[in-house]
Amino acid sequence: MAVRVQTASFDPGAELNAFLAASNGAGAAATFTGVVRSKPDDPITALTLECYPELAFNQLTAIVADATARFGLLAATVIHRYGTLAPGEHIVQVMTLSPHREAAFKGAEFLMDYLKTDAPFWKQETGPGGTHWVEANDEDDKARARWE
Repeated sequence: MAVRVQTASFDPGAELNAFLAASNGAGAAATFTGVVRSKPDDPITALTLECYPELAFNQLTAIVADATARFGLLAATVIHRYGTLAPGEHIVQVMTLSPHREAAFKGAEFLMDYLKTDAPFWKQETGPGGTHWVEANDEDDKARARWE
């Protein structure tokens, strides 16, 4: 189990290769990489993620431990960035290993659903119209509720 909360960029392919190198005979791996998006009808020039790194690390560690126990994961890693990011940059990477694909997929989904709702990051978008805080999303809350 590994958690990193960082400002530095990361290489998703290199991270996945390193994760798989320590697979210890797992039968399945799932990965998700989140990217800063800028929609044509609502463009942004920057996304700023604010956090208290130690609090974020502790919260993410608890979420990863929960997923590992709940789905019998052999390993799980979450990398989450903070700071000011440009469209196209990587924000988050979730990787899970398990004996079978269902647990790997469910573990990764669970982690992302909890990261979107419970991780202590605050998002601010900057675009042509100025800067505004990103509000909580009802769809994210519904996705998380399915795990209760």
